[in-house]
Parts: sequence; C-alpha cells; structure tokens
Amino acid sequence: MRVALMTKDKSGALQTRMDNREAHLAYIAETGVVEMAGPVLDDDGQMCGSLIVLEVDDLAAAQAWADNDPYAKAGLFSDVTLRAWKKVIG
Repeated sequence: MRVALMTKDKSGALQTRMDNREAHLAYIAETGVVEMAGPVLDDDGQMCGSLIVLEVDDLAAAQAWADNDPYAKAGLFSDVTLRAWKKVIG
C-alpha cells in the first residue's frame, strides 16, 4: 500500500534538518520503500517539512519507517501525519 508521510518542522529547525540531511537521504536509499519524496518549502523557499510517499505493507510499517527516520530521531518535526494514499495520476 502507498502511504503519504507529511511532516512539519519545528520553528527555527532548519539547522537540525541540514545537520541530519545526509543520514536521512541514506536512510531513504537503504530502506528501499520510498517511491517519491521532497521537502516542503516556506514562503522564503526554505525547507520546512517533508512529503514522502512510502510503498509498504501496512500503516504499522509506515509508522515504523517514520519513527526510524534520522530526522524524527533528531527531533526535527512538530507534526507528523501518515495517511493511506492512492496514486491516480503520474
């Protein structure tokens, strides 16, 4: 199943994001369940969250993936939402 993982960074946490970006990207590569991903941008064009589409067996697997993301472990996010997602276009 596909799951959309939507996150919002804590205010003023851009440096936390940058400090953990390499580990986050390596985690994406090593786990092999990310179909597409990218940062959400604020009005100034700065990264302030993430949108990640996972291809996993169930919501529990998506939650486990999200919990083990280096960004999550670094305490980057103020809000995390997981929702089943259906691809229609693209």
